[in-house]
Amino acid sequence: MKDIALVIMAAGIGSRYGAGIKQLQKVGPQGEIIIDYSIHDALEAGFNKVIFIIRKDIEEEFKEVIGSRIEKICPVEYVFQDKNDLPEGFTCPEDRTKPWGTGQAVLACRHILDVPFVVINADDYYGKEAFVKIYNFLAEHENTIDEYCMAGFKLANTLSENGTVTRGVCKMDENDNLITINETHEIARAEDGTYSSEEGLELSDDTLVSMNMWGVTPEYIGILEDKFEEFLQNMDSVDLKAEFLLPIIMDDLLKSGQSTVKVLASSDRWFGVTYQEDKDSVVAAFKQLVADGVYSENLWEKN
Repeated sequence: MKDIALVIMAAGIGSRYGAGIKQLQKVGPQGEIIIDYSIHDALEAGFNKVIFIIRKDIEEEFKEVIGSRIEKICPVEYVFQDKNDLPEGFTCPEDRTKPWGTGQAVLACRHILDVPFVVINADDYYGKEAFVKIYNFLAEHENTIDEYCMAGFKLANTLSENGTVTRGVCKMDENDNLITINETHEIARAEDGTYSSEEGLELSDDTLVSMNMWGVTPEYIGILEDKFEEFLQNMDSVDLKAEFLLPIIMDDLLKSGQSTVKVLASSDRWFGVTYQEDKDSVVAAFKQLVADGVYSENLWEKN
């Protein structure tokens, strides 16, 4: 068994959700939240440590709802994403309200991560297959520092019934190595099966997209540190919403030839609470997974 960590990004404000802390919404039959299922699937695949990236202001509620329970199952650490956590020589604009995106979130782990890890969103359900594939990849490539991987999901399996979505649309070579990833906004599927997006890309049901599930080596942290400084140096000083995002960083690394990323296709259906109205369908989906025997009625009864 290899030492490989699960890093969960749970610091997002979730402005589109509109009510409460969306990462902590109860969706399982025993009050489980989506994070419960991600951790369960990761541990089952072989991951052996969990790192939660949260905000300081939700620490108490987060530990009450999920953290204290998971601490009894596996090693757990917490780090805090803060908009003021910047490299020396940089200061946060006074009027900025949000942290700096998913890249900065992972950088919050820089003092404690020394093993390969997968990073995921707290409010996304990924299914079992992707965790198994990423664990196996990281275990097999533990001695390489610039070979990464990501889970690729079929676009049709990642839509919300309640609004448009943003997805990282992937282009691969014949060996499933990622060539480019294009952050694509306002994706919607029409009744005739055609897709539209803000960027006007040609999309289909089988188009593979990123759901921010990346498998990387600990050396990736150093790359993030360098890229974050570069991002801050080149940022428009009046742009108070600029974000340092993992898909854009990965795309830069691919274009420069600095790293490779293997796309590991998953046939599992994604679901999550992008919008407040998504919750009922997510509850129904987990109820069906329990009925189908994918999960037990009490998720942690064997632990």
